[in-house]
Amino acid sequence: MARKRRVLSVASECAPLIKTGGLADVVGALPAALAPHGWSSRVLLPGYPSVMARMPRSRRVWRTDDLFGGPAAVRDTTIDGFDVMLLDAPHLFDRPGGPYESFEDSHVRFAALSWVASRIAIEGLASGWRPDLVHAHDWQAGLAPSYLKYAASEVPSVLTIHNIAFQGIFGADQLDRLKLPTWDFHPDALEYYGNVSALKAGIVHATRVTTVSPTYAAELTTPEFGFGLEGVVAMRAARGEMHGILNGIDTSIWDPSRDPMTQPFDADALAGKAAAREALLEEFGLDEPAGPLAVVVTRLTHQKGIDLLLEALPPFVDAGGAVAILGSGDHHYEQALLALRSPRVGVRLGYDEPLSHRMYAGGDLVLVPSRFEPCGLTQMYGLRYGALPVVASTGGLRDTVDDGRTGFVFDDISSAGLSAVLARAAAAFGSAPEFARMRREAMAEPVDWGTSAAEYAALFDSLL
Repeated sequence: MARKRRVLSVASECAPLIKTGGLADVVGALPAALAPHGWSSRVLLPGYPSVMARMPRSRRVWRTDDLFGGPAAVRDTTIDGFDVMLLDAPHLFDRPGGPYESFEDSHVRFAALSWVASRIAIEGLASGWRPDLVHAHDWQAGLAPSYLKYAASEVPSVLTIHNIAFQGIFGADQLDRLKLPTWDFHPDALEYYGNVSALKAGIVHATRVTTVSPTYAAELTTPEFGFGLEGVVAMRAARGEMHGILNGIDTSIWDPSRDPMTQPFDADALAGKAAAREALLEEFGLDEPAGPLAVVVTRLTHQKGIDLLLEALPPFVDAGGAVAILGSGDHHYEQALLALRSPRVGVRLGYDEPLSHRMYAGGDLVLVPSRFEPCGLTQMYGLRYGALPVVASTGGLRDTVDDGRTGFVFDDISSAGLSAVLARAAAAFGSAPEFARMRREAMAEPVDWGTSAAEYAALFDSLL
């Protein structure tokens, strides 16, 4: 029997080991989804203190005396049944705070991750393992394709753009330090408006580029969504080298019929959802509303349309709705949401994975009014748990929610547009048979990795 092909996935976070958002969910779920298609995966992560503390016995499979200023090693282990390699470089990663703490040398930390990934692909590990392909995620791994290119490696690379708004920009004076050639500092390669963009470098040098939904792939070729990189994205698209592959969710974890974090239910037995709704109202200290109970689980930022929510929620509540909000982010949004608290508006600041499960289970609606959304997983969790998504018509939100059948979509991304669609959703909730039909259709939507993993595998196969 032929061995499985090997992919090295390189990322800054990966569920369940370290998570700040949807990127971690994707990186954590894709290996298992690719396995039936003949691909075995290992994930290379930075050795953050919280992850290193969980490390059981491990093998040192790669080392260097000087990784951009200090010794480093790669340790190969299995955590929670997950094959992972940790970059043990204390001078870069043994620091307090989250993965994206604003350090002056952030570009050095993630360039090191990318450089080590390229060395593993070129040299292999002491254990004999060597990938057939490198899959880099976002700017933090964006230089991996560049290092492979400059080494004239035959190992192909795929760069997935999860959010083009974050690009890893640093000064050209860092090129020598990061083992990047100064001769390639020009607009067709490393240069980005006088600086260097790790994400642009990856887009230019990766064998193929993907992003996390078909609509977002098209949006990235426009000035409105391309954040200055629309030209280089359009160039790859014109060559047939840009692919929009929709994310999925791990339906073994997000399964309302056997979710240990909430009351179990399914589309044919919704008593558990009614109980989860009642429990959620009690947990947030909310009165029983005459209308729908909406939930919001999000980062509190301008991109996520929080300013639109602040204007649209009062009339929604006045008309009989209620809302439970979980998130953290910009301080002024946190304070403005706290000021809205009432017997029908509950707010929890922070990140709480078990609570998010209970919110999707108990909610009638999940609100996602993002100005742009590469894919979005929140609306998929809502579909799975029968909390009908109310979403802006952008990116993966447009690709995953069918207006009037599995949720509610609004084109006018403004507070007025959000208010209008909330009124429409409330009216549908008032018609019990109609809302029940939509809920059944939503819960039947395929949101797992089946189709998308097959697309990734076909792309990977084509590059060998």
